[in-house]
Parts: sequence; structure tokens; C-alpha cells
Amino acid sequence: MTHDTARPRIGRPTTVLDSPDARALARFYERLLGWDVIADEPDWAQLAEPGGPGRLSFQTEGAYERPQWPTRPGRPQMGMHLDLEVDDVERAAAHAEAVGAVLAPFQPQPDVRVCLDPAGHPFCLWARD
Repeated sequence: MTHDTARPRIGRPTTVLDSPDARALARFYERLLGWDVIADEPDWAQLAEPGGPGRLSFQTEGAYERPQWPTRPGRPQMGMHLDLEVDDVERAAAHAEAVGAVLAPFQPQPDVRVCLDPAGHPFCLWARD
């Protein structure tokens, strides 16, 4: 593979979730994942996986509209979702609900749980066989 020497270094991407309240959504994911808060500003927050490369960021969006799950024509699309690998799907789903998630009414697969975070972003909990 050849590298273009004119290309600048581009670092590891982080996922950024929009919400009506960046700090509140970051606190939810802090409780869900057990990650560390590394940025906490009025309209921006970021979590980091302890000892790992993972980052998850949140920004306040004044015109935020909750995405729809499942997707429906003419409604805000989810655009993306998080897949979170867990040891036990049922225990992880119970934990997610205990910290503020809602189990989505539509579950497309029997071995995956789709949850909605407080801003309505879908995320999937799944375990390897």
C-alpha cells in the first residue's frame, strides 16, 4: 500500500451523539458503560474507556429530534446506532433499563436487545456465541 505524503495525519474517530442535553446523555452513558468523563462543558461532553481506545462524545443540538425505531417514512431516521458487546444480553438489558434506557417495543432478533437511550438513540446489546 502506498501512502500519499501530502495527506495529513488523521486520528482515530470518535462517535458523537447529538441530544437536547449533552451532559445528561453523557451521564447516562457513563452509568451504562462505566467509562470516565474526560470533557464536561455546557454543550459538549466526552467519555473515555478506562485503559482503552474507546471514546464517545455528546453535543447539544437545539433543533434535535428523536430518531424513530423502527424507521418510518417521513420521520427522523436513526442514521446510526451503537452495537455493544456484552457477556449476558438479559442482564445487560436489565442494567441498561436500571440506568435509564427503555427497551424498544420492536425487537428484530431474538438474541439481541434493542434499547433506546434517554435521547431516543437506539443501541443494541449482543453477545458472542
